[in-house]
Amino acid sequence: MEPPSRSHATKSIRPTAQPRDLLAETARAGTWTASVVTLFPDAFPGTLGLSLTGTALKAGLWDLRTTDLRGFGLTKHRNVDAPPAGGGPGLVLRADVVGPALDEARLPGPMVYLSPRGRPFTQATARRWAAAPGVTLLCGRFEGVDQRVIDHYGLEEVSLGDFVLTGGEIAAQAMLDATVRLLPGVLGNAASTEDESHSDGLLEHPHYTKPADWRGHGIPEVLTSGDHAKVAAWRRAQAEALTAERRPDLWAKRRGSDV
Repeated sequence: MEPPSRSHATKSIRPTAQPRDLLAETARAGTWTASVVTLFPDAFPGTLGLSLTGTALKAGLWDLRTTDLRGFGLTKHRNVDAPPAGGGPGLVLRADVVGPALDEARLPGPMVYLSPRGRPFTQATARRWAAAPGVTLLCGRFEGVDQRVIDHYGLEEVSLGDFVLTGGEIAAQAMLDATVRLLPGVLGNAASTEDESHSDGLLEHPHYTKPADWRGHGIPEVLTSGDHAKVAAWRRAQAEALTAERRPDLWAKRRGSDV
C-alpha cells in the first residue's frame, strides 16, 4: 500500500491588502531570507508583519518562508512524533519527518534549532545572521527533536533565554525581529543601532523628549545645553553606570576586555 502523498507546504509570506497573507512565492535571488520549519505556519509572520519589519517585508527588503512540518507527517494521521527511545515522558519529533522538511526548507546561511539547551541568543548572534544570506530555523515542540537530525545537519542550537517555552515559534519571531532590523534599509536611521543596548557591550543610556517638564520631572540640563561633547560624555557615563548596576556580568566582561 502506497503511503499517502505529502503536502510539502512551503510558503513565502509578505503582508498585502489581500485577505490572506500567505503567498505561494519563492524567495527572490539576493534577498535576505528566513526559512522557518514549524508545526504552526499560521503563527507567521505574526509580529514580524507589523511596524518596521512588516514594512520591510512588504517592500521586499527581506523574505519569510514557512515549511509546515505536518505536511511531512507519516501515515494518514500525519504523525510527526513518537515516544522517546529508552522510555520516559513526552514525545520526540521524528528524524524521518524533520529531515525531509529541512531538506526542502534549508537555505544558504546558518541552520538553527531553537532549543532551551542552546547557546544564548545575543546581539552578536543577530549581527552574524544578518551578515549571512539568510537563516533556516527549526522550531522545536514536545520534548525536542531526534538528536540524529541535529548531528546530521550540524544544527546550531540557540536559546532565547533560561526558560522553557511550549515551542520555538515565539523565539523564532523574537530572534528574527532582532536580526531583520539590522538589514540595510530596514531602519530609517542605521546609526540608531550603534548606541543601543548590547551593541557596544553596554546597556543603553536613558532617553528624554518633550515636554520639558512632566509632573515635576525635568530633563537633565546637559541634554539641553547644546554642547554635543558634554552630551556624548553624559550618555557614555550613564550607559556605564547602568551596565555596572544591572548587568555586572556584562560590565565584568567589558572591564576584562579593557585590561
